[in-house]
Amino acid sequence: MDAIALKQANLAQLPDTIAVPAYARESLVPGIVHIGVGGFYRAHQAVYLDDLLALPGNAEWGYCGVGLLAHDAAMRDAMRSQDGLYTVVERSAAGDFARVIGCVGDYLYAPDDPQAVLEKLADPGTRIVSLTITEGGYYVNQGTGEFDAQHPDIVHELAHPDAPRCSFGYLAAALALRHQRGLPPFTIMSCDNLQNNGDVTRKMLLAFVALRDLELARWLAAHCSFPNSMVDRITPATTDEHRALVRDTFGIVDAWPVVCEPFRQWVIEDEFPQGRPAWEKVGAQMTHDVLPYEKMKLRLLNASHQALCYIGMQLGYTYAHEAMSDAGIRALVRRLMDDEVTPLLDEVEGIDLASYKDTLIERFSNPAVRDQLARIGTEGSARIPKFVLPSVREALAQGGAIKLLAFTVACWFRYLEGHDEQGRDMPLNDPYAARLRALALQGGADATALLSLRELFGDLSDAPAFTQAVGEALASLYGLGARAALEQRVA
Repeated sequence: MDAIALKQANLAQLPDTIAVPAYARESLVPGIVHIGVGGFYRAHQAVYLDDLLALPGNAEWGYCGVGLLAHDAAMRDAMRSQDGLYTVVERSAAGDFARVIGCVGDYLYAPDDPQAVLEKLADPGTRIVSLTITEGGYYVNQGTGEFDAQHPDIVHELAHPDAPRCSFGYLAAALALRHQRGLPPFTIMSCDNLQNNGDVTRKMLLAFVALRDLELARWLAAHCSFPNSMVDRITPATTDEHRALVRDTFGIVDAWPVVCEPFRQWVIEDEFPQGRPAWEKVGAQMTHDVLPYEKMKLRLLNASHQALCYIGMQLGYTYAHEAMSDAGIRALVRRLMDDEVTPLLDEVEGIDLASYKDTLIERFSNPAVRDQLARIGTEGSARIPKFVLPSVREALAQGGAIKLLAFTVACWFRYLEGHDEQGRDMPLNDPYAARLRALALQGGADATALLSLRELFGDLSDAPAFTQAVGEALASLYGLGARAALEQRVA
C-alpha cells in the first residue's frame, strides 16, 4: 500500500492501529496560543491537550501555534500543508507506537503577518500564552540573574516597540493592546527547562516592559499570572530517518513528525485566573509548589544530560544510548547524581529518588529514541549555568563534593574548541558561539579565560575550589585525553 499524505481528509484512510483525533477539530476554539512550536512542545504539551480533547466538554481549549524566527518558516509550511496535523511516534524496546495529533488548529508565522500574531494574542478568547523558547530565550544575565537589557534582541525591541521580532516584544505589544482595550492580561506559562520558570519569566518580562512602559509594567505586576511548571519528555530532533520511519512503518507521509520516549511528566502550578484546561484529567499534576519537582528534574536529568553529552562527543559517540553503553560515562552519570546532586535535594512528595534515578539511567539508555548528543549539547551557555552551576554553588556552601560537576564544566570547555581527539567536528550551536570558541582556542588547556566570563559564572569566577577543580579537569582532558581523564575522575 502506498503511503498516505497526512491531511484531515485522509485520516479515515490510515490503518486502524494508528490513533487519530476522535473529536471535531472544526469545533475547537483556540484558547491557548503557543509560541515556539518545536519538537518538545509537539511531543509534550500538545499530546496532553490532544488527550483532553478526546474527553467531552473541552473544545474551548484548542491551540494556535506561533513561529517568530526565520527558521520557523519550515514548520509553517509543514503544519499548513497538513492541516495542523502531525505524527508522534513513541519508541521503546517494546516497539514503536504512532498517533496523529490534531489539537493545533492554526499556525501563524510572524514574519509573514506580524499584525495577525498581535491581534491573536490580544483577542479576548486568548486566555493562556504558553512558551517553549529555549533556556536562552528569557534574556537572563547568567552571572547576575538579572535582565540582560544589552542583548541585541532587546536593544532592537526598545528602539522599535511597534515592530517586534522576539517573544518578549510580541508579548509586550499584545499586552499593551489588551490594556488599552480594557481586557485582562492572558496567563503566561513557560514550559522551558528553567528552575522557577514562571518566576523567571515574570521577572524578566516585567523588567523589559518597564523599560518601554512603566504603567504597563505596573498593570502586569498587579494582574498577570506566571505559573511555574516542570516538563519532562526526551525528544530528539526530527531527522529524515524519522520521516522514513513514519512513511515505511506506518504508511504516513509526514513532513515533520516527532519521535519521543514513552515517559512524560508535567507538574503545573495552579494559578490561572482566566481559566485553564483540566490537565489533571489526562495525567498532569496540578500543585501549589512546583519547585521541589523542578529542582529534582533539572539537577538530576538535565545536569546529567550535560555530563554525558560533551564527554560523549569527545569519545566519538553520536547518540545518548551509545554514550550510556560506555562504562565510564555510565559511572560518571550515576556518581554525579548519587554523590554530588542527591545530597542537595529535599524530599519530593510522591517521588522515590532512588527509583527516579534508576528510571533516568534507563531512559538515557533507550536505544530506540536515538537522542542526539549534539541536540543535548546546544546552548551550553544557557544550560550549564541553569542545570550544573546551581548545584556547584550549593555544594560549596555546604562543604559538599563538586569533582564531577567541575568535570562536566571542563568537558564543555573542551568541546568548545570544536574538534574531538580524532579531529572530527563537534558542532557548536550557541548564541555566543563565536566568543566562546575564540576563548576556548585562546586558552586551550588553561581554563582561566572561559572562567572569567562573569555573565555565565558570576561569583564562581572568584571561587578557588571551583576554578581549581575545573582547571585541573580541563588540563587532564588536554594532557591525558578524554578517556584517561574520564577514568581518572570516576576511579
